[in-house]
Amino acid sequence: MAKTKAELLEEAKTLGIEADSKLKVAEIQALINERTAEPAPVEDTPGEVEMTAETTEATQLAKAGKRSAKAVREAEERQAKEDRKTDNEAAEIKPKKPVTPTRSRLERRGKQYRKHAEQIEKGKAYPIAQAIDLAKKTSHVKFDATVEIHIRLGVDPRQADQNIRDNLVLPAGTGKSVRIAVLTDDAAAAKSAGASIAGTDDLLAQLDKGVMDFDVLIATPALMPRLGKYARALGPRGLMPNPKSGTVTTDVAKAVSEAKAGRVEYRVDSTGIVHLGIGKVSFTPEQLKQNADAVMASINANRPQSLKGTYLKSVHLTTSMGPSIVVDTSSAAA
Repeated sequence: MAKTKAELLEEAKTLGIEADSKLKVAEIQALINERTAEPAPVEDTPGEVEMTAETTEATQLAKAGKRSAKAVREAEERQAKEDRKTDNEAAEIKPKKPVTPTRSRLERRGKQYRKHAEQIEKGKAYPIAQAIDLAKKTSHVKFDATVEIHIRLGVDPRQADQNIRDNLVLPAGTGKSVRIAVLTDDAAAAKSAGASIAGTDDLLAQLDKGVMDFDVLIATPALMPRLGKYARALGPRGLMPNPKSGTVTTDVAKAVSEAKAGRVEYRVDSTGIVHLGIGKVSFTPEQLKQNADAVMASINANRPQSLKGTYLKSVHLTTSMGPSIVVDTSSAAA
């Protein structure tokens, strides 16, 4: 005979089961049966193991969230992926090869350069005359190389009075064939002085076409305004006439003769160094010495009055693509 709901609730209470009165009769009966059911006997069968920690953890999984079965499975997959990545990186790690020391600048040079550079004693400052002889001997190129002088000054080019700039005529010339153009009304006088191109309309017509077949441009003060529209083309090439360089003058014949004789212009760069060519390797040592002395005399004459400290810091002599030679500043300044 089936028990009533009240009887089942009373029986559940006796068994210590908290059963809600809202439960159905079948649900209350199932709770009573679950409590009163005897566990099936477990036989000690060989090979059977106890519940593992993994099985126990599986019974504690939640329906959602970090403890859900899906979340745990994804976490395990990520961890396995990281483990494989670590193993692969460890397998790829190879012992580091010994670092080869970087070759010096001299070692990276050509064979001929290194051979001629052996004649220069490292760390030694040579007198100017001896440095000129070495420069001629250490030039290894097949063309008539330019002999260059590089003078490092203790000036600040950002200061107007320390921005060293000047021009001079080298006693022995530059060794270059200079093409001179003159913007003047007296073309005949300019050409008789040695100018390659002279005049006004013809020269301006060439500039209109962008043709600048000359190395030096000289102009009279009266015609300088007509060069204004060509300043952007002439300026970057160093061809714009300037009174400081002696290329704006009324004495055209004198300017042309000086340019042909070897007038050069120098200016300290942003690092305080003057770079200037003083002749060719084919010059005699005496000619190069005369030019070097003239340059150093001009440099010393332009020492700023406001400068404190050392003016002449270092002097180097070299040839085109040749090794550098340190010059004794005391002999260069003499």
